[in-house]
Amino acid sequence: MSKRLSEILNRPVEVDPVITGVTADSRKVAAGTLFAALPGTKVDGAAFAPGAIAAGAAAVLGPVGMDSFSVPTVKVEDPRRAYALASATFWSTQPATCIAVTGTNGKTSVAGFCRQIYATLGHKAASMGTLGVVVSEASQPDRQLTPPGLTTPDAADVAEMMARLAAEGVTHLAVEASSHGVDQRRLDGVTLKAAGFTNFTQDHLDYHGSMESYRQAKLRLFEDLLPMGTTAVLNADSEAFPVFAAAAVSSGQSVVSVGEAGQGLRLLSRTPTPQGQTLVVEVAGETHEIALPLAGAFQASNVLVAAGLCIATGEAPAAVLKALESLEGAAGRLQRVGRGARGGEAYVD
Repeated sequence: MSKRLSEILNRPVEVDPVITGVTADSRKVAAGTLFAALPGTKVDGAAFAPGAIAAGAAAVLGPVGMDSFSVPTVKVEDPRRAYALASATFWSTQPATCIAVTGTNGKTSVAGFCRQIYATLGHKAASMGTLGVVVSEASQPDRQLTPPGLTTPDAADVAEMMARLAAEGVTHLAVEASSHGVDQRRLDGVTLKAAGFTNFTQDHLDYHGSMESYRQAKLRLFEDLLPMGTTAVLNADSEAFPVFAAAAVSSGQSVVSVGEAGQGLRLLSRTPTPQGQTLVVEVAGETHEIALPLAGAFQASNVLVAAGLCIATGEAPAAVLKALESLEGAAGRLQRVGRGARGGEAYVD
């Protein structure tokens, strides 16, 4: 695969070499690669540019103010976003329906639930996040394509994996959008049909520095990445709901609120059972009883966000809610492992 530098950057360049790959990792550079010299928190990618050029890099992308090199050097205001968009253009394809979910807790579960729901409803689906990339389809065992790793992978890795998934027939992809990943533009090349929000509590202050900065990173998913006219599925029971709803509305998105205070999917009741819990949910004036094989109020919240995302991307509400009854939770997330001889339940959390 190869494309001209001007094509993948979507801008004219004085010298227009053929590009055979895109990466920000100098160790992955080969002949014809566009090397992204990204500024980091500890090291500057520009320091690795000479080595990348020696390894065959055909061009370097970096921030304004960076030195020029012996190969075409393109300098932009936001090199991380440019890198993500260049990667997406280079690989050029992705599953037709891509959704993302952010929040302090629940991202892994929601992404996995969406994958399972889509597969139950007849789609070949995948999830990408902390537990790696997993592919599901009806009547087939799940396939683990990559091992557990970063919640949101590098932008070029995201683009390459999306192209790989699309090539093998995956039509629906659910992605975890970590605050680090959104802030570092790793998902800027993903064309989203809907995005979800689970909750917001203190975390990652070592990176963000303040709760405001942390919140703003998550809000960017709705303010900058989710296109106008799409749908934001938000947990109405979170104290941060008003802020995220305002961001979505001001960005031209429809809001589907879920939870006990939700309007789109309203949780009317939740009753624990030995197998999990029974949920009663109201959708569009109709009441549905769901035998959810997962325990905990947090899982009830997670499945409603997942259901909202699937409905927002065109699935029938009744079919989605029925599919919740066959969900499997993420390993180690209040995972039921069995029942003792005297009726006691055992969970791993």
